[in-house]
Amino acid sequence: QIQLTESGGRTVKTGNTLSLSCTASGRTALGYAMGWFRRAPGKAREFVASINWNADKTEYADSVKGRFLISLDSAKNMGNLVMYNLTPEDPATYFCAAAFHISCAWAPTNEGTFAFWGQGTPVTVSS
Repeated sequence: QIQLTESGGRTVKTGNTLSLSCTASGRTALGYAMGWFRRAPGKAREFVASINWNADKTEYADSVKGRFLISLDSAKNMGNLVMYNLTPEDPATYFCAAAFHISCAWAPTNEGTFAFWGQGTPVTVSS
């Protein structure tokens, strides 16, 4: 079993930067890809960003491309999502997720590929 814990969510002003972290614990000896998803109030959960096991391939949703940066330090079992220039469209609960038993070259974007999920951390953006 793998446990994922997000942290860093809080209220920030429009245009500011916020960094989220995701710590993995448990049976992390196998390599895994990490993804970030978000769910805004009244909306379905959506893909935000992902990174492959080797941390050399990333995928981003069009809505965050160029503004968000995902990273993964497998040795520390920690992933990060740095969100630059936050907008009123970014407030949501952000979830990290881990996908095992996939190609080390793959950064998946489909939430069905991720078997383990954190509880989420809320991000609010104020004007």
